[in-house]
Amino acid sequence: MAEKKKKIATNPLKITDTTFRDGHQSSLATRMRTEDMIPLAEAMNEIGWYCMEVWGGATFDVPTRFLGEDPWDRLRTMRKLLPDTKLMMLLRGQNIVGYRNYADDVVDEFVQYTAECGLDVFRVFDAVNDTRNFEAPFRAIKKAGKHIQGSVCYSLTQRRMGGEVYDLDFYVKKAKIIEQMGADSFCIKDMAGLISPYDAYDLVKALKAAIKIPIELHTHYTSGQGSMFPPSPRLNLSLLPSKARTEI
Repeated sequence: MAEKKKKIATNPLKITDTTFRDGHQSSLATRMRTEDMIPLAEAMNEIGWYCMEVWGGATFDVPTRFLGEDPWDRLRTMRKLLPDTKLMMLLRGQNIVGYRNYADDVVDEFVQYTAECGLDVFRVFDAVNDTRNFEAPFRAIKKAGKHIQGSVCYSLTQRRMGGEVYDLDFYVKKAKIIEQMGADSFCIKDMAGLISPYDAYDLVKALKAAIKIPIELHTHYTSGQGSMFPPSPRLNLSLLPSKARTEI
């Protein structure tokens, strides 16, 4: 009997692993050292992730202040050890990886050098969803020829999505603006684990109808709701032990 050919999905699930950035930032105060990551890198490269988030956020600040490491060396090392995997960073919009707004030329130089060190995908967010803080980073990322993933921070003023501010229309409008600004993909960034399964379903469904770029869901397990899988073709995961109670 002839062996049946395995069907290849036309739109397979794409998974971004966050173990080397958000996983340990959320549960270990970003205290993973580069030497802790090196023994895992070869196996991680072979898994076939769509992307790995390995840099940005607090992984610039903490190595510099507390670990005695050069964060640029970490990025270059990850690029060398993960040759078959796209690398992602979390960029805090105009704040870059700091805690204040920086001048446009600083943003431009930072992005260009980061790209030269081997980064592929820039996930860009602003803590208060002010898309004006995306203008300079988006220009710089486009100039470097890299992938822009524009994000909206998921927030609530009541138990479920809705109310006077954070309703479905709010997120759809933000997504449209981010797409028009030149983003290559869009991320629902639920960094506090607030989104419910029902609201996730409604939001992803509405976004699919409103924008053409790919949609990614990033959430956390803090509230215990992070185990749901809404109809998003892209998800973020982190490996145990860094995921428990924080990262999905």
